[in-house]
Formats: sequence, C-alpha cells, structure tokens
Amino acid sequence: MLKPKSLKRGDTVGIITPSSPAPVLYKERYQRGLIQLEKMGFNIKEGSCTREIQSYRSGSIKARAEEINELIYNDDVKAIISTDGGLNSNSLLPYIDYEYLKNKPKVVMGYSDVTALLLGIYAKTGLTTFYGSAIIPSFGEFPEMLPKGKEYFEDIVRLKKRAPFSLEVPLERLDWNSQDREKEMFNNEGWIPLREGIATGKLIGGNLNTMTGFFGSEYFPKLKGAILFIEDGYKDMAIQERSLSMLKVAGVFDEIAGLVIGKHDHFNDLGSPFSLDELLIEIIGDTNIPILSNFDIGHTFPAHVFPIGIEVILNATQGTITFLEDGVIE
Repeated sequence: MLKPKSLKRGDTVGIITPSSPAPVLYKERYQRGLIQLEKMGFNIKEGSCTREIQSYRSGSIKARAEEINELIYNDDVKAIISTDGGLNSNSLLPYIDYEYLKNKPKVVMGYSDVTALLLGIYAKTGLTTFYGSAIIPSFGEFPEMLPKGKEYFEDIVRLKKRAPFSLEVPLERLDWNSQDREKEMFNNEGWIPLREGIATGKLIGGNLNTMTGFFGSEYFPKLKGAILFIEDGYKDMAIQERSLSMLKVAGVFDEIAGLVIGKHDHFNDLGSPFSLDELLIEIIGDTNIPILSNFDIGHTFPAHVFPIGIEVILNATQGTITFLEDGVIE
C-alpha cells in the first residue's frame, strides 16, 4: 500500500472543485474555509475551476480534469482537498494522471461525490486517500471549524494520533446549509450494532449514491475481505433500497468482512413502516457479517476522517472501530 507524507505547517493545499460550483454558490462559507486553512498554517493554491460555474458544474469535463492534474503535477502542493461534492466527479476518472500521482503521492481528501475520485485513485494506484473534511461544509463552519472536526482532521493527516487507536463518539450539530448561528452540540445516541461480531480488513467505501456512477468499473476497488463503509445524504427510502440492492445483487455483502453505515442527513422515509436499518437487514438477509450503524462519517458534522485502504478492526459487539495503521507517513 502507498501512503502520502503527513501535512506540516507551511505546506501548500491545492483546492479542487470537481463537480458542483460550490465556491460560487456559497461564497462566504468558502472564504471562511480558506481562512481556516491559513489559520492552521497552510498555504493555498486554488484550482483553475474554483471560481467557475456552468450551471450544475464548475466547468467542462476537460477543464475539471485539467484542474486536478495541474495540482497533481505541482510538486509544491502536498494535499488536494475538494471544495464540496455534487453529482459528476465520476466524469473525470478516465483523465486523471494516476501514474504521476503514484510516483509522487500526496494527500487527496473530500467526501460525498468525491467518493469517485478517492476510490478511483485508490483502485488505480494503491494510494491511501481520505474520506473526510471538505473546504465549504467542514473548514467553512460558522463561525469557524468545529474543534472536533479540526481535531479529527489533524489526528489523521498531521499524525496528531498514532495507530493503533479507537475512534470516539462525538457530539452532534445542526444542518450547515441553513446555519446562521454557532452550532449547538447535542448528545449523540451512539453507534448502533445491527449485527454483532468482530472483523479485521481494509477500510474501503464512501458515498453510496455516488458509487452507482462507477460501480463495477476499473476505478472501483476490489472489496474481498474489506470493511465496507457507506453513507448518504438527502435521499429517500426508495433510492436507498435501490442502492443497497445493487450491492446485494452484485454479491458485495457475501465478500466483505464487515459493514459500517454512516448517519443519513436529511433522510426521507416516505412514510415507510420500517426504518432504514430494518431495510438494510431485509436486503442483506442471512449474510452474517458484523454491522455498525449510525456512524459519524460523511454528511454529519463533526465527522471522522477515514483513510481508505488502512487495516482496521470493526467490533460491532462493542460498537467500536480501531485503526491499526496510520494513513500517512512522517
């Protein structure tokens, strides 16, 4: 497995906008995100699509691919972090210079739709990528980045914590899009063991809805023996049944070692007489793997940072995840 170097004060962070033109749509929040990075000691290199807009996307497929490749080629850039998500990062997968990135690895981070890039890079290079903080929703918190969000980011990419260590259950927050005041923090109901058991494997996953855009392609990693994590936001029960059943009919639940389900922000149950967890168990059937639900990853804040490809222990009986290795090197 290939790992990038840890981030240090004075390093340059490259900013990509591979799908939604979020910096144009959320100008104030984007600026707060840049200020937060500077406060943490980073220099900033904005990508060429950062302040562009073409309706639902920041730029053409060619322009967005060139944006990320330009930052891959820039050896002063030690990390590439996405501004936000969207729907179309999968369009860039055939055009990324994986070989250059493999030879000169760097931190690549984002969440939601950026799942396509994170898993595509991991599948093509073996490089650990990071499902975690994005500029607008995470670093651009009002009035500033949540302390726990900053801590989880630095634990992983700045090696403030060294493996092995187990993840904690954080407090919770309110929706960022409608936010006009500092977040109140609430007690977290915790992570829910849906099926008990213990499993060890490579941590692989991301946004479930995004996976449908490249599942089964050369850009999707092999899942045999993996601890799969999936999360989603702003979807409904019918869409979730379709996406989870995609994994079922593809045999994914028969080959993974364990499953982690993230919190689903703004979920619409469509009046269903069953919960999302109950739907998952219905779809999985008799497959006996440890399952931990309601996890703080992705569309929830603060969220943990998951290094894709590292070895972890999932203990669904005790409701814990333990990282057995670091995602970066010194």
